[in-house]
Amino acid sequence: MDHHMRQLLTSIGGIDLCVTEFVRVVDLRLPAKVFRRFSPELDNDSKTRAGTPVRVQLLGQNPQCLALNADKALHIGSDGIDLNFGCPAKAVNKNKGGAILLKSPEKLYEIVKEVRRVVPKFQTLSAKIRLGYEDKSLAIENAQAISEAGADELAVHARTKEEGYKPPVHWHWIAKIQDAVNIPVIANGDIFNLEDAQRCIEISGCKRLMIGRGALATPNLAQVIKGIAAPYRWPQILDLMLEYTLVQTHGDKEKYLPNRIKQWLMFMRLQQPQATYFLQQVRKIKTTQEMLAAIMTARLKC
Repeated sequence: MDHHMRQLLTSIGGIDLCVTEFVRVVDLRLPAKVFRRFSPELDNDSKTRAGTPVRVQLLGQNPQCLALNADKALHIGSDGIDLNFGCPAKAVNKNKGGAILLKSPEKLYEIVKEVRRVVPKFQTLSAKIRLGYEDKSLAIENAQAISEAGADELAVHARTKEEGYKPPVHWHWIAKIQDAVNIPVIANGDIFNLEDAQRCIEISGCKRLMIGRGALATPNLAQVIKGIAAPYRWPQILDLMLEYTLVQTHGDKEKYLPNRIKQWLMFMRLQQPQATYFLQQVRKIKTTQEMLAAIMTARLKC
């Protein structure tokens, strides 16, 4: 989710915190402009225009370099630091980042310990993991390493890297992790509606949830989970899509807009049957203006 999507979803309400797309850290202290590109909210007290805090997420495998960049992000104004140990992407894992670090609890401890050194206690240091890389044999040990190294919060996606996003999701493993650490655990994975959220809370024992794909499928999912509103219907979603498109008609991401909308529709199909039909209609669209016209036409027909 880029900052435009964060702004759109937080304007609806119900979301307590956003985490940026990961900032890839290799061997350099990145300049401020890189962090601002990922999180323009840094120039707004690290909040979206709706007032929702935004935390910079870092991904890498060099403890000292991650610490240097965490210090830089905090200096610019990030609302804490998040460490990504869960990304399943092959390109990321090939370069020793993301979920591949779940093979080494010692490395996780080293990274979190070093980053904690530069993150003051009044700032939150959080981390995200999966249940493991190939299997779940190190799930508890990994979580304990992160907790003992000084993290304040731990988000857990209830699958391994090898399981990707394939069902089933293993929320009961999050309960095991929560029993094994002394920091708050946040449950993640396959939360697409109120029923999913309720079952996840019951099975995992977690009071806090992280939603990603579910928030794209149902844009007001956070409100739904909190009992504030009913799920958005298709006309309301088209209104949001139109708003997102109008924002994107200016700026460096305009040429990517049609593909972003198609990607969004792929997620929406999980909860919105109309999204499948609309995706078929716009599949060959290549320009922002064509996409804008298609969305406006669909909205008029509702």
